[in-house]
Amino acid sequence: MRLTALIVLACLFLLGHSAGPRAGAEDALRPGISVEQAATRVAEMDRARLAALENYIATRHYAVHNKRFNKHAEMTVRMIYRIPGKKEFEVISESGSSWIRKHVLRKMIQAELEAGDGAMRDQTRITADNYQFRPAGMVQEAGRSFHVFELTPRAANKYLFRGRVWLDAEDAAVARIDASPAVLPSFWTRDVRFVHRYDKHGEFWLPTSNHSETQVRIFGTTTVHIDYFGYRVNLPPNEIPKLNERAQVVRDSNPGTPTP
Repeated sequence: MRLTALIVLACLFLLGHSAGPRAGAEDALRPGISVEQAATRVAEMDRARLAALENYIATRHYAVHNKRFNKHAEMTVRMIYRIPGKKEFEVISESGSSWIRKHVLRKMIQAELEAGDGAMRDQTRITADNYQFRPAGMVQEAGRSFHVFELTPRAANKYLFRGRVWLDAEDAAVARIDASPAVLPSFWTRDVRFVHRYDKHGEFWLPTSNHSETQVRIFGTTTVHIDYFGYRVNLPPNEIPKLNERAQVVRDSNPGTPTP
C-alpha cells in the first residue's frame, strides 16, 4: 500500500469521536462505574452531540514530514461543519512539497469527507458494539478526572484501533486516544501510532490536536501533525461565512466528489 494511503488511514481512525454537551449527574462517569455503563454513557453523549451540534467553524493547520527523504509540506484550511455531518473545506495557505500536498493532504481531506457518511460513522464510533472495554485506572490532569480504558476491537476492521482512551469523568466525553490501527494496512507497514486530543469549547468537546507517526519499510518514518483552533460553535445561519469561490474548496461529502 502506498505511503499516501497509510497516512490517510491513520487519520481516519480519529473521525467521529467528538463528544456532546456537558453530561448531567445521571450521565457522568462516577467512580466505580461498570464497563457496560461507561460504554453506554459514551454512546449516549455521542448521540447528544449529533443532535445539539448544529454547526461550527474551525481552522486547521496540517504539517507532514518524511525524515528519510527530508520532505515537508504544510497546509492551513478553514472548515465549516453543518448538521448532519456535512463539511466544507477551504484552503487558506499551503507550502512545501507539491507531491505531499496533492497526494497526502488533499487525500486526507477527501477521506474525511467520505467518512462523514452515516455508515462509516457507525463503524468508527467508540461503542460497545465496536470495542471491548477494560478499565485501566483513573488519572487527574489539569484539574479534571479521567477514566482510562484499554480498548480492543471486536472485529479486524481497518477503521478501528486498539489502545487507550481517556474519558472525562464529569462530561462522559472522549478526551484523548492513544492507539494503533487494529489491522496494519500491508506487509510494508512496520508500525502506526497516533495520539488524538480533545478539549472543551463551551459545552462541546472538540478536537484540539492529532499526531500520528507511520513507519514504512521503504519510506521510513513519516509524521503528521494537525492543530485545530478558532472554533465558533452553533452560529445563526446568517453568521456562517461563505467560503471564497476562487479558493480551492472541497464542498460535497459525496464519496464521488473529486479532490481539487
